[in-house]
Amino acid sequence: MSLIALGGVIGAGLFVGSGVVIGSTGPAAVISFLVAGALTVLIMRMLAEMTVARPALGSFYAYAREALGERAGFAVGWMYWYFFVIVVAVEAVAGGKLVQLWLPDVPLWVISLVLLTSLTLTNLVSARSYGEFEYWFSSIKVAAITVFLFLGALAVFGLWPNTPGGLGNLTAHGGFAPHGIGSVLVAVVPCVAFYTGAEIVTIAAAESAEPRRAVANAMRSIILRVVAFYVLSVLVVVAVVPWNSPEIEVSPYAAALQALSIPAASTIMNAIVLTAVLSCLNSALYTSSRMLFALTQRGDAPNGLTKLSRSGVPRRALLAGTVVGYLSVIAAYVSPDLIFAFLVNSYGAVALFVYLVIAISQVRLRRRVDDAQLPLKMWLFPWLSYLTIALMLVVIVAMAVLPDTRSQFWLSLVTLAVVLVGYEVRRRRAPGTTDPTGGVDRP
Repeated sequence: MSLIALGGVIGAGLFVGSGVVIGSTGPAAVISFLVAGALTVLIMRMLAEMTVARPALGSFYAYAREALGERAGFAVGWMYWYFFVIVVAVEAVAGGKLVQLWLPDVPLWVISLVLLTSLTLTNLVSARSYGEFEYWFSSIKVAAITVFLFLGALAVFGLWPNTPGGLGNLTAHGGFAPHGIGSVLVAVVPCVAFYTGAEIVTIAAAESAEPRRAVANAMRSIILRVVAFYVLSVLVVVAVVPWNSPEIEVSPYAAALQALSIPAASTIMNAIVLTAVLSCLNSALYTSSRMLFALTQRGDAPNGLTKLSRSGVPRRALLAGTVVGYLSVIAAYVSPDLIFAFLVNSYGAVALFVYLVIAISQVRLRRRVDDAQLPLKMWLFPWLSYLTIALMLVVIVAMAVLPDTRSQFWLSLVTLAVVLVGYEVRRRRAPGTTDPTGGVDRP
């Protein structure tokens, strides 16, 4: 469970996307990742409080439904499902591009479909099969980051051959924040998106032997470790390599390894990034299928998707998500600049919407229970919860007005509008299907 939490967060966003943030922010990108990480920790603490108190199929989908009503639950569940089926396509295409570096003569769409099909078959076997693959994927990522931090520490302390040591690069090229404090705050928006995925552990908890203990242990320790991995590894990158080096925006970790004269640095990092991509693809397939299955349990999705295999896998729900993934991969080949670009932009802010609903749900549900009955509590309730909601609103508004993220925000609103129209259709066709328990406390 702990490695599932790690695997959901440590993806290509860390190994590749961090380079873009460094290029636009400078060494102060460390602060951007720290602020975004702190906000993510607060959201996950709020979610952990609800999950440990009352584990539920679908996790925050069930909590939103109970706290804010059927419409909010329907919207959160379907938006989250949509988010991850697009992630399936994006990661399949990204993985195909990486494999193509070693197999340049094989068409991209063929490689992407092979990767997607392989991990789909893995998920069809059992939840244990997903967990085993994610265990090894996550172990490789954690080991890679740990080694990277160790080598970086040697370089910073001047113990690595032919390196000057010290933290001079943090201020030597235009200062710590060469583009001003505004760029540091702006960079928090994409950094929050990089941390998305930690909540997967609360969805997987429904299939664990001891969900309360598993979630509590994972949320108490793993999130802080993830923040440390992000912040410390970005610090190593900007300490070892000048932040304005062109190589950083391409592959920051490969640039740092090359600066340390590590042989075959690019090949090593490409292999690690491929592992991260496959891990995210594996998690996206699992998460989308479980969320869709949870939607069926309360009449928010077609009943035909409720059937389980002998090993307990909702195969129809899994295949429904992969169909969208296959179509998206084909779109990436046929129309990369129109259809596929639209799909990628249309899910950019969806996770932020979901995080905001998680925070609001926690405030509503917390007021309905006796604090003494909560095994794990949100810190400094209600004030820290209110602050978290306010910060999430600031991030969402910033995404709406910043030129680089504006299109993603507005297209994500289109996604939300489509989902809400879907709710009205569902409500009129199948009135009276409300689950009076809100779906909470169900296995």
